[in-house]
Amino acid sequence: MPANGHALAAVFTAPGQPLELRRLPLPRLDRPGEVLVRVTCCTICGSDLHTYTGRRTTPTPTILGHEIIGEVVDLGPGERSTLDGRPVRVGDRITWSIAASCGECFFCSRDLPQKCERLFKYGHEALGDAHPLSGGLAEYCCLAPGTAIVPLPDGLDDHVAAPASCATATVAAVIRVAGGCRDDVVLVQGAGMLGVTACAMARWLGAREVIACDVDERRLATATEFGATRTAVVEGDVGELARVVDEITGGRGVDVALELSGSGAAIETGLRHLRIGGRAVWAGAVFPAPPIPVTAEDVVRRLLTIRGVHNYTPRDLAIAVEFLHRTRETRRFETLVGKTFPLAEADAAFRHALERGERRVAVVP
Repeated sequence: MPANGHALAAVFTAPGQPLELRRLPLPRLDRPGEVLVRVTCCTICGSDLHTYTGRRTTPTPTILGHEIIGEVVDLGPGERSTLDGRPVRVGDRITWSIAASCGECFFCSRDLPQKCERLFKYGHEALGDAHPLSGGLAEYCCLAPGTAIVPLPDGLDDHVAAPASCATATVAAVIRVAGGCRDDVVLVQGAGMLGVTACAMARWLGAREVIACDVDERRLATATEFGATRTAVVEGDVGELARVVDEITGGRGVDVALELSGSGAAIETGLRHLRIGGRAVWAGAVFPAPPIPVTAEDVVRRLLTIRGVHNYTPRDLAIAVEFLHRTRETRRFETLVGKTFPLAEADAAFRHALERGERRVAVVP
């Protein structure tokens, strides 16, 4: 820990304003279960960009960043365990859940800890004396009690591991909620970070075919590298996608459609290409958008299942880390992080991400 008891942080105050570099005091770890982590890498998620540009709101001032990894440097009173039951020790290299949950409320008791009535969400909380360091764009992050902690395996690169606590774990949740995908034909809509990860994970979990679609042909090329067996460009015309789906499924439609772009048109297209009894999971629509028309009779007669996913449960994070570790030799996730910036240039990192459209940009202290 720094001798002066302070940590540098890049603070978000309002859309259109540059991030402010501030020195914030390190908290005293008085509560059982608290953990102080030295941040070693934080990747900028799409939702961070939405907040930065004002497309979505968050309490301010705040420290953005929730795709974080780091090294444990201090522990609060009492024992603290990882998700698999091992004691947390100083020096451990870890990642952690995007939110801390109480484990006791109505939603926690119904396996929805990400909707806890006392939820504490990293990278989304206003600065305050009780918890000043709660985002990844800082030298240190203080973990609250109720945070699921997952140790990182040796050999897992920082740039591969950082997105685990948002993008990768969300994809694990999406596929879990879909009921798995073994032997299925899976349609992945959107070839950003979520979509490319979904292609790779679906194949890892045994999908028979993975069809990726996007408006950008270059993104589809990357989806192919990460496991898509077929691709289709859908900008202005979904005829190519229809031809691919018909060819692969004999006209029946796909088993699973994963909507990861947030596009209303994509949601409608995905429903249209489901087979009878097919499952649709929506996870991309995390910002305000116009309503989507859904015909109730069509859902009923075709026996469709529609599910939404927002964030994930702790077991999804554990699966995400395992997946990244087991596929590290065959899927080069580090190539999806386009550029790395020092913390002092965090604002430049956001501007670069917006201008270049890269799937991820990293910030390191």
